[in-house]
Amino acid sequence: MQPVIKVENLGKSYLIGHQSTRGERYVALRDVLAQGVKDVLRKSREAFRGRQVLQGNEVEEFWALRNVAFEVGQGEVVGIIGRNGAGKSTLLKVLSRITEPTEGKATIRGRVASLLEVGTGFHPELTGRENIFLNGAILGMSKAEIRSKFDEIVAFAEVAKFIDTPVKRYSSGMYVRLAFAVAAHLEPEILVVDEVLAVGDASFQKKCLGKMKEVSEQDGRTVLFVSHNMTAVHSLCSRGILMKGGQTAFIGDTEECVRQYLTAGGQIPTEANWDDPEKAPGNQKVRMMGIRVLSKRTDGQDASLFDMATPLDIHINVRVLKKCEFHTTLHFQSDQGITAFTSGGFPPRDHNQQTDPGEYQLICHVPEKLLNEGGYSIRFLLVEDGTRVTTVLDDVVGFDVKDLTSRPVGSWHGREPGSVRPKLEWVSKLLK
Repeated sequence: MQPVIKVENLGKSYLIGHQSTRGERYVALRDVLAQGVKDVLRKSREAFRGRQVLQGNEVEEFWALRNVAFEVGQGEVVGIIGRNGAGKSTLLKVLSRITEPTEGKATIRGRVASLLEVGTGFHPELTGRENIFLNGAILGMSKAEIRSKFDEIVAFAEVAKFIDTPVKRYSSGMYVRLAFAVAAHLEPEILVVDEVLAVGDASFQKKCLGKMKEVSEQDGRTVLFVSHNMTAVHSLCSRGILMKGGQTAFIGDTEECVRQYLTAGGQIPTEANWDDPEKAPGNQKVRMMGIRVLSKRTDGQDASLFDMATPLDIHINVRVLKKCEFHTTLHFQSDQGITAFTSGGFPPRDHNQQTDPGEYQLICHVPEKLLNEGGYSIRFLLVEDGTRVTTVLDDVVGFDVKDLTSRPVGSWHGREPGSVRPKLEWVSKLLK
């Protein structure tokens, strides 16, 4: 079977204008007038030739996409993830034929319905009813086909009361609800959805995700889904595409794609140390000098091998420079971006005790049979005076848990995030 989307060596470049910072320290009026005349002549020449008119006197070529290639089969739900500026939205605009590629080609087999940003495809002066028929006509549907889906679209979008109101008076949430309902119900072969669902409320996002799963599984339609919600990507998508710097950094299994995105494309080390107290995370009262994850194995195996049925310790070295009240908190996050649980903090918040200057080692004991198989990262927080967060370190260390016993011993997996709050054991040692 031929793929419904085939991208070959796709590239998109833009010209960016800059104001030159080079030149003499003192600029004469003659130089200003001469440069102004040159700019007017250059812009007139570009406009006459139908080229992009740029501000500034220096031009830079910027490649938003370069050497992008992949295929998508019919009925697949593919998640496209990456940091801001990675090229995700540009790729969708090329696939939706909103903009032309600079090089390469994208072959699309079927009608494409796009939901790229709030307002795309709607005329603000037309009513909701008129925009439904307009979008259907753009997709190549007859008036009878649109009319047969009309009531279903309005009911899904929950805008029946305002269907004859110009959409320019809609809130952003109402706008997105109607736009998604139109895109999903007018039976396109390919549905392209960007991050716009973040505008809607939680119940609407859940409804949209359910609808996308329905159109792919029951109707065999293809969905391209861009989102920063890794939980939604992991649960909805059968494959993932990781974009980085305008190129495809990874194409394949969704779980591995999300993992590479969350770990910035590499494995998070199990240990981090700062030798220079001046550069260590913290402030003039408390500095974090190091953190390490250790497996409490008793079989003589490597302490960096983490088993579901074996407890582990988190060692944190801190240097207290001035007597103060502080405590640390650890957030254990799965490779799907879900916070599995938090450590509760040490010393406990209710102690309200001052800690004398010195170097301390804080040890967090994590019991066995708590974590499921998979990758985890730790988010470190340093809190002062009970409530003031002064230091946050994301993904400071990480580790992989393996099921070496082949027995399902995990306890938090499958529950709602935050539903498991184990009370972990902390101890403190004065080093010097």
